[in-house]
Amino acid sequence: MTAFDVMERRIWDGQADAYARTAARLCAHTVPALLDAAGAGPGTRLLDVGCGTGNVAAAALARGASVRAVDAEPDKVAATRRAAPGAEVRSGTLPQLPYADGEFDAVVANFVLNHVGRPLEALVEMRRVVRPGGTIAVTVWQLPGTPGQTLVGRAAQAAGLTRPDWLATVDEERNFARTPDGLAALLTAAGLGEVRSTTQAWDHRTAPDDWWAGPAAGIGAVGGMVTSAGPEGVTAAKREYDALCREFLADDGLLTLPHAAVLAQGRA
Repeated sequence: MTAFDVMERRIWDGQADAYARTAARLCAHTVPALLDAAGAGPGTRLLDVGCGTGNVAAAALARGASVRAVDAEPDKVAATRRAAPGAEVRSGTLPQLPYADGEFDAVVANFVLNHVGRPLEALVEMRRVVRPGGTIAVTVWQLPGTPGQTLVGRAAQAAGLTRPDWLATVDEERNFARTPDGLAALLTAAGLGEVRSTTQAWDHRTAPDDWWAGPAAGIGAVGGMVTSAGPEGVTAAKREYDALCREFLADDGLLTLPHAAVLAQGRA
């Protein structure tokens, strides 16, 4: 594993419940478009890579697909089994999937490539397990981020917190631009054809305390930054966060947080 992969395992270990209550609700916004891009329908043999807590797997089952799913975290494997009891769920870590060549009609990965240290190798592995002519569809967060995406990071910086050394980044030679063109180029480099890539934009509506609960629990790189200085640092960042939230508060007391992701698809 790369240093980035080691960091990811540290961040997400045992975090399935916290993720389900917070970030999973955000990531669910792209699920319908992702499954449309993959052509998921009755009888489609579909693999959900990095299944998280089961949002994609459950939605694919509802469309009549034959679903298998895989995740690196045992607690997320268990969560997906609960959320999508009709799916076969295994443990596995990119870029080595526990499936045979050409086993699937479609492979999807919702916000997964942004969590692996070797994104090109991960896509090549997804291509290996999809049949010739099958489809791969993936999403990543678009960068630079929207104001909704950067809210918690701004609060942490305003509180004087800095990124700890153990929060690694993807090696420069392995990274890619988190834009429609950048993700499309990555799919092409992995050997996929008929590549298409678009931006998906939406407003995420959530209560301020619910949105804060994820980073306060240490979820994601920004959570690692928020919790890096202990309880005092968390308290300081929360104070800044409460002030910054005023930019996004609606009359009903909920935040309206603009987000943008890149959705790309290609054929094997």
